[in-house]
Amino acid sequence: MAQLDKLLAHIAPRGGMGLSMEADRQPMLLMASGVDLALLPNPIPSTMIEMLAREVLPHHLEEGWNSRGEASFDHVAGSETFRLTLTRGPQGLRIQAAAPSRAPSALAPLPGGTLAPLPGGTLTQLPPRPPAPARPQPDRSSADRTHPLTEALFAELIKRKGSDLHCSSFENPLCRVHGDLEDLMDFGILGPNQLLEVMEAIASPQAWLQFQEHNDADFAYAFVSGHCRLRVNFFLDRLGPGFVCRVIPNEIPDPARLGLELPIQRLAQLAKGLVLVTGPTGSGKSTTLAALIDLANQQRSDHILTIEDPIEFVHQRKRCLVNQREAGNHTESFKSGLRAALREDPDIVMVGEMRDLETIAIALETAVTGHLVFGTLHTSSAVGTIDRIVDQFPAERQQQIRVMLADSLKCVVSQILLKRKGGGRIAALESLFINPAISNLIREGKNFQIPSAMQTGRAYGQKLMNDVLIELIQSGQVELKEAYLKAPDKETYMAALKRAGIDWDPRTQPGALD
Repeated sequence: MAQLDKLLAHIAPRGGMGLSMEADRQPMLLMASGVDLALLPNPIPSTMIEMLAREVLPHHLEEGWNSRGEASFDHVAGSETFRLTLTRGPQGLRIQAAAPSRAPSALAPLPGGTLAPLPGGTLTQLPPRPPAPARPQPDRSSADRTHPLTEALFAELIKRKGSDLHCSSFENPLCRVHGDLEDLMDFGILGPNQLLEVMEAIASPQAWLQFQEHNDADFAYAFVSGHCRLRVNFFLDRLGPGFVCRVIPNEIPDPARLGLELPIQRLAQLAKGLVLVTGPTGSGKSTTLAALIDLANQQRSDHILTIEDPIEFVHQRKRCLVNQREAGNHTESFKSGLRAALREDPDIVMVGEMRDLETIAIALETAVTGHLVFGTLHTSSAVGTIDRIVDQFPAERQQQIRVMLADSLKCVVSQILLKRKGGGRIAALESLFINPAISNLIREGKNFQIPSAMQTGRAYGQKLMNDVLIELIQSGQVELKEAYLKAPDKETYMAALKRAGIDWDPRTQPGALD
């Protein structure tokens, strides 16, 4: 689907006769009444107009378009056929679209003389457009960064109990509710300039500078009226700017409500070692870590140091002293913050993401030297996490890393989020607790034997993901189809279903996954 089609789709529902677009002006719906309507609140830049035209221009017309700067052709969008006219003039590229069955012989002039076809279809030359007034720069140092549109969007996100908000150029805003994206149709299509204005208003000074230089930025935003924080990512794609926000509650969730069983909760009491929480993006790793850190904050009298990007859950002092540092803002990177942590007398260190070899190496050394280290990795299973860590290192260091892991690793919690029957989502947690037998398997590089060792050690809290999924199915909390789709290893999952006496196989039942 061409991006221009999303704009053309508004012509018929709004009773329009056509659409007119030109560089640095608002796209206008041409109405039979002669009082035309602005389709977007902000002008579209010339580069975007060029991209929209190139995407729909037929190949056999490209030579003529490149030489004469004119092209006219029929374009099918949905169930409608539009007559598109592209013209390049001194003021830049213009696009006109009209439905032939409704189009008059000559289009009415737009307000301000935007497009006025003469008899024969030749477009008049536009008068020079007066320069747009300079937009006042927001107070970048103000702590109260806000914008009316984002306030309304964030309020709607909270009202719908959504987890994420997506705003992209030439799209309606969308929010993710219980895992599915829903259009926020009442807000209309967001234009690139409109999004830039919004993004500049809510960004921190460092984040805005980062976005200007690299076309990417991450930061946290306090949504005061919604009683929550938002993790915000800015990006630039082929259509223009956009951003995604994830809701972070101000209140740290109760571990029991998250489904963290007692063996996992006891990890907050460890004196030293490495604890890893893993899973795909959006699986709730940060929430699980925040709950464990909060447990330690309530039960211990120690120094907790977190290194995050950005800071998500805010931990107030309870019994522990808590210092939270943000990579890129309070410290250069995860590895530099972790290296400095050793000189800051921490008892517990939380690393928001172990992204690279050096960060993993320092985290291991910190755990070996007598600290409790919590960290996250993007892996889909507990055993796969051990393989990922070892494989990060050169071959000549891998045996040393296996020994360090065998001595320091205490637990790996691997989690996924599933849709709950009746609405909402529920976490499935695989837990690998390192006992002497498993520690020896890690040291000898026999990770393939760890699942068997986990099955014989269920009394210690060991749980394989397939077993957890089957428990959720049997308790009526999750559908068979949902568990199958989210299972990391489909083959072993199907074997576990058969062992549990559940006769269901989507590979032999047509329509089972429809």
